[in-house]
Amino acid sequence: MSDEHELHYAFPPARAYPLNKLLYGIKSETPFRKRYLADPDGVMGELGLDAEDQAAMRSGARDALVARGAHPYLVFMAELRLRMAREPGTLEHF
Repeated sequence: MSDEHELHYAFPPARAYPLNKLLYGIKSETPFRKRYLADPDGVMGELGLDAEDQAAMRSGARDALVARGAHPYLVFMAELRLRMAREPGTLEHF
């Protein structure tokens, strides 16, 4: 593929599946999100996230998460859902 047609986004690597599963659960499943908020280390351990993925999740740094293979949409939506849960009434629910 020529430089002219380089993809802006690379598909997540298979090793990032646990990280993306975590982000999807936070984004999509209220009971899962509540469990994560109550015990993030326990949930990350259950899903098998390695130490670097766990550190990236704790930091909340989007660039670090994407560099670890997280899908940018999931990073954005999970962060939004966590913010909505932590700061009720600050954002309109959708």
